[in-house]
Amino acid sequence: MPRGDKSKYTDKQKRKAEHIADSYEDRGVSEKEAKSRAWATVNKESGGGNKSGSGRGRPDTHVSSSRGGRAHKSGSYEQRSAAARKGWDTRRSRSSAGD
Repeated sequence: MPRGDKSKYTDKQKRKAEHIADSYEDRGVSEKEAKSRAWATVNKESGGGNKSGSGRGRPDTHVSSSRGGRAHKSGSYEQRSAAARKGWDTRRSRSSAGD
């Protein structure tokens, strides 16, 4: 099977990839990049093509789509707390300067 052959994917996986690609294109991503990202998402959620025989498919995890494209939190708890304290101090000092 050559690279890029989608014959081992179910119809549902193909529909899902098309929908994801359309969504990326609506957000301004090129068609080629959108298709690439869409199939990467389908592969991550379902583990690749499932069209191999009765009862041999695996359930989808939906791990990527549940995040909805949001980035993970960056930094540790201590770093986020320090940033919050710094922001609070800045806002407090600027509000007292404007009085």
